[in-house]
Amino acid sequence: MRPPHPRRRGLGAATAALVALCAGQTLTALPATAATTAPAPTSAVTAAEDQAARAMAGSLTDSLWRARVRTAALTSEEVDVTALAAQAGGSRALRSTLTAADRRIATAKGLGAEVGPLLRLRLGDASMRGALAAGTTPWVAAATQDEDVTTVTAYDSHGRAHTLDARKAPAHPVYVVDIDSSTALAAGLDVLTGELARYGVHSAEPTAAADRTGTEPATGHRSPALAATGGFWTTRITAVELSDDEEPWIKGDAEIYALVTGFGQDGKVRVDPVDMPYLDNDGTVYRPNQILVNWSSYKYDLADAVMMEEDGSTNYHDLAQAIAAALLTITDQGAYIPLVNAVLDAIPADWWTDDPDYVDSWYTLARGDNGTRHGARGNGWMTVQPYYVPEL
Repeated sequence: MRPPHPRRRGLGAATAALVALCAGQTLTALPATAATTAPAPTSAVTAAEDQAARAMAGSLTDSLWRARVRTAALTSEEVDVTALAAQAGGSRALRSTLTAADRRIATAKGLGAEVGPLLRLRLGDASMRGALAAGTTPWVAAATQDEDVTTVTAYDSHGRAHTLDARKAPAHPVYVVDIDSSTALAAGLDVLTGELARYGVHSAEPTAAADRTGTEPATGHRSPALAATGGFWTTRITAVELSDDEEPWIKGDAEIYALVTGFGQDGKVRVDPVDMPYLDNDGTVYRPNQILVNWSSYKYDLADAVMMEEDGSTNYHDLAQAIAAALLTITDQGAYIPLVNAVLDAIPADWWTDDPDYVDSWYTLARGDNGTRHGARGNGWMTVQPYYVPEL
């Protein structure tokens, strides 16, 4: 029996299991190392963030630098702190620490150097703006990936650690060192798609929320079905909401994406990633008009969707490889087979504590669906409608 699936826990397993479900059909080419490759330690990103937080806290003894950081934090939701240190007078030691931390984070997530600096700095809570603007020297903390955390450690400019309540924002201003999850997720989905292609698994390039009109994929590549028939049917999300739950003040916005899976025209399982960067907050109804399923890619009139959250520590290479080795094959039996249960059941038990997190699942999405569909876990709902994409 599997552990329960709280929203922000164990999603990396669901992601990779879905990848494995697809990859299982072509695993004859799977490298021998895939069966023994362990996921990168989930502490790798957090450790790099913590080191960056300590360095940032110590750097705030410099009044001129402290003022520059304060101005940036008050005028921007997120500050590219590595770039700021390079451009606005951060010490050589600070620049070196932040650059090294950025490299370690990219490596831990299986991303190349081309992704650029991922470290970001933000004010922990809006209630801290007054004290920060008044000149109080802030403490600095690393973002947590654990929603169940009860305390947070923040560092002051003298290197002292302060234990804070994770559920109640302190009066003292706190900078939070985090990563740019939106950039990391976009790059990670590209890596995931590349890994699928390496194993011969069909997968569309990640669909971004910017591609909302349904006229053409954001990549500019014309769909074969579009070229052949003059258009194709899709399922479009007109409204979506995730259930409200209490979050630590130190956590940033969610980075949500979905993996849509079913049988492709060739009868093999396929997976199509859909980035949903607008889904920042629980308890908020979003109306994206975003395409979720391109039915020209599927053999049957049914597909499944697993919604997940990127939570910071995922190594996309290792996720794809480690879970692909767990599932060897799944074949088309001439009728639609729901894949969500197979995805979740295939996940090794020790992956349930890793990130990213499982959010919810939708079974048997049909091309003709027109209305509200609730997730199987009851953690969210989507209103969907058929949408025909015509040729320009």
